[in-house]
Amino acid sequence: MATKKKKRTKLVCEVCKRSTYFTNKTKAVEEKLELLKFCKYCKKRTKHKEAKR
Repeated sequence: MATKKKKRTKLVCEVCKRSTYFTNKTKAVEEKLELLKFCKYCKKRTKHKEAKR
């Protein structure tokens, strides 16, 4: 059986503007994701926002 692929979104650090994480997003969520994640380039927890693919 064929299965539907989940929509993967790219998360980008607001400080260094590098993409470090990918996550799945449901169709029910319309606003952009904004999460606190650890950035390995900045070496601290920073805010990561959803970016275009």
